Amino acid sequence: MPKTFVYDPPREPWLSLIHEDDHILVFDKPSGLLSVPGKDPTLNDSLQSRVLDRWPGVGTVHRLDKDTSGVVVMAKDKWTHGRLGIQFEKRVTRKTYFARIWGSPADEEGFVDLPLATDWENKPRQQVDHARGRPAQTRWQVVARESQVTRVQLTPLTGRTHQLRVHMREIGHPIIGDEFYATGEALAAADRLNLHAAHLGFIHPATGESVDFHAPVPF
Repeated sequence: MPKTFVYDPPREPWLSLIHEDDHILVFDKPSGLLSVPGKDPTLNDSLQSRVLDRWPGVGTVHRLDKDTSGVVVMAKDKWTHGRLGIQFEKRVTRKTYFARIWGSPADEEGFVDLPLATDWENKPRQQVDHARGRPAQTRWQVVARESQVTRVQLTPLTGRTHQLRVHMREIGHPIIGDEFYATGEALAAADRLNLHAAHLGFIHPATGESVDFHAPVPF
């Protein structure tokens, strides 16, 4: 995080619950809230810590970046946690994101296949690294074109850290409001990262049924 970073997460609503049953909880995480606590005591407030205050024993299955909003599923027991974790590991979950990117792509859709690795000199930033990077693929599709910004649907085929953010930057259209990968007008075009996890689908471990959860795009 930038040296001038001051962590001041949103507090209203404290939690936005989408779904609850005997095995899972699904939330709409706001932009600005960590998924899990940071090492520094000042970074303790997070989706996980808030949930544990109300539902002791709940486990975090996956994460969204602090500045990314959207659907997050958590498990009420270890059995459920393990089976959901396998689905994320094997990439059989269904994820749909929406973003607003700077500029206007020439095409209506595309596919980005660029390996990613940590930029150790600028951690937690990530970078394209063809020598030691892990495979990363993203599909994108134009949803609407504005004057200087384009709204796109993003489908990650892999789940690398900052994948969507780096891939959009690499094709010349950074996500607006991105303090890590956007600069100048693209950074100033929004007061938050315009990236939202709008849909998450998976097989419910307890029922074996395919379930889908949605959170409305806030920008």
